[in-house]
Amino acid sequence: MPERDDPVTIGRRVQRLRVERGLTQKQVAEPAYTPAYISTLEAGRVRPSDDALRHLSERLGIGFEELATGRPARLVTDLRLRLTEAQRTLATGEAEAAAEQYTRLLAEAEGLDLGQERAAALLGLGECAVDTGELEEARQYFERAETAYGDVPLPVRVPARRGRALAHYLTGELRYSVYLLESTIDELNRGGLHDPDALLLLYASVIAPYMDMGAHARAAQAAELALALAPRAGDPALVARMHRSVARTLLAEGRVAEADASLAKAAELYRQLQIRTELANCHWMRGYVYAQNGELTRAEGELRQALTMLSAKRAALYSSQVAVELADVLHRLGRSEEAAALLQDVLSDLSPERGALHSAAAHRLLGIIAEDARDTETAEEHYVRALSLLERAGAAGDLADLCRLLGDLLRRTGRVEAALDAYRTGLGHRTAPGTTTLGPAPAQPPL
Repeated sequence: MPERDDPVTIGRRVQRLRVERGLTQKQVAEPAYTPAYISTLEAGRVRPSDDALRHLSERLGIGFEELATGRPARLVTDLRLRLTEAQRTLATGEAEAAAEQYTRLLAEAEGLDLGQERAAALLGLGECAVDTGELEEARQYFERAETAYGDVPLPVRVPARRGRALAHYLTGELRYSVYLLESTIDELNRGGLHDPDALLLLYASVIAPYMDMGAHARAAQAAELALALAPRAGDPALVARMHRSVARTLLAEGRVAEADASLAKAAELYRQLQIRTELANCHWMRGYVYAQNGELTRAEGELRQALTMLSAKRAALYSSQVAVELADVLHRLGRSEEAAALLQDVLSDLSPERGALHSAAAHRLLGIIAEDARDTETAEEHYVRALSLLERAGAAGDLADLCRLLGDLLRRTGRVEAALDAYRTGLGHRTAPGTTTLGPAPAQPPL
């Protein structure tokens, strides 16, 4: 409930309502209180308890919240209803329309001084900005949302904290993203705040940065904990998101059938919820699974479906990520020119500050395509650009692989010392998988 008004304001409100209804102080007071207490309250010299306000609201024929805050309850309820409608608009992929709704709702919440509703609107605007690829704006919205929540329990603030981590992850700041997620998990578990929805959201979100940093053991542990929490979580959208996230870890362990089954569960949940963007992401991850399993034709179909769904809804950053995956499949199918054209389009939409990891993936694949065409100079240029992007992001596993590719290219062109340097750099990244910022893994919930 919003913060109540000060005693003087409440006292004046009680007096005004009593006079408007033609009631005496004795009539308002009985049977629980005395006229003297009502007189003291109306003068603003006593802070009424919740019980006293409930008694007075019944005698005056007004809602408890409106008496305590001066805000008509129906206005607050209507605002919350429209926040839910905006959330659904966003869930179906209409990020720009949802942003317009949230902007109007934010103004209303600020006008009514409703902290929780203001935070919810800011959180929604952050999610919209992520969908449209405006990552700096997203980060600012999430930070403002967390501030707006104030002193509410940590589980309530988790979506805003997770949003901040997601924005940092998508801009390539993997270590800070992991720090935010791990420290929040630790704070929840060590504080005994074992909220299933909050923990599920955090564990599902930390899998991707773990994988990109080469911390596969931690990713696997997070996936197992998320799966254990899923039956206890109340939000089916979170369960669906978790199934999509853990599929990547299952795949890394060679458990292809389980990964595909996890994605199928997520897809079915999203169909039920009509969450178009997340459903598109399920097709994306299914395409990724098929590609890793060598089923390239099926992979192309899934990735094209995901790309069509995401492009139609202007989920710009996600569209670029899917396009990189699709280009890899096209290259493996022998359609390298088509793949290269797609990757050039991707790079025109991305930057080091916006999609660094996926820019690096595009340059890496363009380098491989150039090598296949015996254009070693262009290949080296793309590998070096990718290396620079990955070093800034701290993606250890990808860095090691790229150093191997660059070393092989340098060795084939007769630059043996330079090749050895590249190999040594790659080995250094490969042997440091535990550099996820925090050392020990966060505390675990009692399952």
